[in-house]
Formats: sequence, C-alpha cells, structure tokens
Amino acid sequence: MPKPHKDTRSTGIRAALLSAMLLGMVPIFGKQAMLLGFPPLAVVAWRTMLAAFLLMGVMVIFQRKYLYIYPAGMIGCFLAGSINGIGSLLYYTALGRLDASVGQLLYAFYPLFIALWLSLDHQPLTRLTLARLSLAIPALYLLTQDGKQAADLLGMGMMLGASAMYALHLPINQRVLYDMPAPTVTLYTLISMTIIVVPAYFISGASASLGSISHSLPTQAWLAVLALTLVTFLSRLALFLGVKHLGGMQTALLGLGELLVTVVLAHLWLGERFSLQQWCGAALLLLGLCLVVVEKNFPHRSSSHKLLNWLRPPELSDQ
Repeated sequence: MPKPHKDTRSTGIRAALLSAMLLGMVPIFGKQAMLLGFPPLAVVAWRTMLAAFLLMGVMVIFQRKYLYIYPAGMIGCFLAGSINGIGSLLYYTALGRLDASVGQLLYAFYPLFIALWLSLDHQPLTRLTLARLSLAIPALYLLTQDGKQAADLLGMGMMLGASAMYALHLPINQRVLYDMPAPTVTLYTLISMTIIVVPAYFISGASASLGSISHSLPTQAWLAVLALTLVTFLSRLALFLGVKHLGGMQTALLGLGELLVTVVLAHLWLGERFSLQQWCGAALLLLGLCLVVVEKNFPHRSSSHKLLNWLRPPELSDQ
C-alpha cells in the first residue's frame, strides 16, 4: 500500500487531536446534566438522537452527495454503531456512578483493547506503538490513585466494558473509511447508535422518569444536554477523519489526550481534585502522546483471512 502523503498524515493528527479535545468535554457535560437531574440513559438517548438529526439535516441541505453508501459499508456502519451504542449505554450508566475524571481514566484503556482487536485482524503493531502502550499502563495506574473514596466496582466494570466496545468499533469503521468519506460513515454510525440507545431509553423506564421530573429540571440541565449534542456531532466527524487518514490505533492513542482535557475541566468546572500521583500519571500519558510525531504508519498486509476483510467492497483489493 503506498505511503500516505505527509499532508494527509498531518490532517489525521490534527483531526485526532481536535476529536480528543471535544471528547474530553463529553463526560463533563454528561456528568453536569446528571447532577442537575437527567437520568443517565436519557442523557445518552437525547444526545445521540439529536446529533444524528443535526448531521442528517446539515447533509441533506448542504452535502447530499455524502448520503450515498454502498451496502457492505452500510453493514459495517450498522455493526460499528450497534457496538458503540451498547458501549454508550454502559458509559453513561457508569458515569452516573463515578466521578467524571475517574470514569474517563478507566475509559482511556481503549487503546489496549484496540491492540487486541487489531491483533485478531492480523495487523502488526510497531515497537514504538507497543512502547507507547507500555507507558499508558503505569500512567493509568497512577491516575487512578485517588485514595479518597471506596471503588465502585460495578461502575468501573461497566466503564471498562464501554472502553472495549468503543475500541472494537474503531477498526470496523476504519475498514469502511478506506473508500467512504468521514461524514458518511459518521452519519450512518450515529443513526445505528440511535437505533440501539433510544429503545433502551424507553424500555428502561428512563423516559417516564424524565417525564415526571422534566417540569422541575433547571434550564442548565437542558443546556448541558445540548452542549453534549454539539460536542458529539463535531467530535464524531473529527474522530472518523482522523481514523481515515491516520488509522484506528494511532487515532486512539492521540485520543488519550481527551483524558487530560477531562482532568483539567473536572478540576476547574466540577471541583474534582487530583493527587500528585495522578498528575505524574498525566505526565507519563502526555509523553506517550508526544511520540506520535515519530511513529510510522502501520503496514497493511494483504490477506483474505482478516477478521474484518468482508467489509471491503468485492471490487476492491488490498494494495
């Protein structure tokens, strides 16, 4: 496969960093909405549904060409969206039980899960990538050294499950992004997520709960959900643009920068405090992120036995 142009890689890095910055705001707005009275499943349902409608409206009005997608690509987006939809349900349920910063620390394990999924797809990992992952492990350990309250094991387990689901959807979308534009993949992935999270919202009874308290919710609660919707809309576009030009693993490793955004905003906005060990972990994590500038793109080996190979259109072959 020909090496991507330097400008293409730079575009991918910028998009991944923008996505990380925006995604770092997600737990802040989500937690704020919950603290103001929104049920966790109501938060995920409303933000996903509104983001999908917003993107659909923008594309119908301004960029109808992005509405086209080939059948295998649609299947790939539906699969990725369904997986990420389940992960979103786990994420926001866990966020309702954990501090925003602690939840995002656990969620930041997704590059390790991506390494597992990519190895199952026979995609090699470079030594530098493995070194960066090895830096992430002690960094995440240090970041979780709070010592102020007992651990919520159920909430932590759900957040790790959400991390694994998010990690799995990235390489699936990367397959579709080989020959489909990022806005198209973003749209159909969000629609698929909506198909998962909205029924779960009604089945769980969260809709009835929200209906009974909606009259008492402050305006700030709805503003937090709307801000979360806008952040979701923009971050998904940037995320898939990064995946398209940089790859799922590299985008995920840069995406760990969202953790630093969450840590700072949780400190300033939500009043959460961090220990010296946690700041040392953040420094280690930042060091791993900086190594992306010397990382080379992964080689793509031609094989008909890759786990996700069926998502490629039949007329296209590996180069």
